[in-house]
Amino acid sequence: MSGQSPAASNGITPLQQMVASCSGAIVTSLFVTPLDVVKIRLQAQKNPFPKGKCFVYCNGLMDHICVCENGNTKAWYKAPSHFNGTLDAFVKIVRQEGTKALWSGLPPTLVMAVPATVIYFTCYDQLCSALRVRMGDYSQEAPLLAGAVARVGSATVISPLELIRTQLQSQKQSYRELTDCIRSAVQSEGWLSLWRGLGPTLLRDVPFSAMYWYNYERGKSWLCERSHTREPTLTITFVSGAMSGSIASIVTLPFDVVKTRRQLELGELRAKNLSCQGGFSGLFAGFIPRLIKVAPACAIMISSYEFGKTFFRKHNEERTLRPLQDTNA
Repeated sequence: MSGQSPAASNGITPLQQMVASCSGAIVTSLFVTPLDVVKIRLQAQKNPFPKGKCFVYCNGLMDHICVCENGNTKAWYKAPSHFNGTLDAFVKIVRQEGTKALWSGLPPTLVMAVPATVIYFTCYDQLCSALRVRMGDYSQEAPLLAGAVARVGSATVISPLELIRTQLQSQKQSYRELTDCIRSAVQSEGWLSLWRGLGPTLLRDVPFSAMYWYNYERGKSWLCERSHTREPTLTITFVSGAMSGSIASIVTLPFDVVKTRRQLELGELRAKNLSCQGGFSGLFAGFIPRLIKVAPACAIMISSYEFGKTFFRKHNEERTLRPLQDTNA
């Protein structure tokens, strides 16, 4: 074993965890993005987006604020024909614009979403393994704490980059102009101005992450016991991810509404013209759409990630056993 690189307690290295989470992120975005593209198209059909209007674009990994630049010019919110519902929109988009139109706007968002996901999942696994050892009798609560801390870390790293991306898109500044703008903002408002909007993001994502990982690990263990298996199957991880994602999304829905409104306010060029829902009931707006979006995204991401980790774990075991088999031969 002395010749092997040090692996994590779950049998794979941090680099392999990064590769597994990166692969899972790409698979998730490919499956979930078409749902959001169709949703945005249907929204644009009902209420056409004027120039300067902001909307939320989700690739299954994280939410992004996009700014409508010239009315209906961008592929993901132009309306070439009338859509009679979600299925009709899918069919007409593919037929009239080609299959690639279902992934409109995806590449620019992956530049931040994939690194954020890699940081988040790798940090969670590393923290959870360390906490399980140190928490002793309370090791079952390790996913709760690890999930919360990992989300704080990834959101803090990505938040300034998302702010810069939104500003680049909305004001069409050159990188030199953007640098001057950032420098001016830092001088007048301090470095914390780069993390404007981080508060509402953490308000939703930290409780969601803590609940998600806690319920996922407990659900996965329970299903493994019921199935009489030590290693979770693809079905077990998929079901556990969907259920835990659904529970977390329902509980944190009010925070999601607050976060989305704040994001739109920060991205909108004319924030005063925004209409917003008020009252307690407004905090639970979009219950079904959020559940439909979050549950499959969580299920696909975690099952892809676990599949990647299982692949690397078996690869490492075979690599370890091969010299012993050669010696015995």
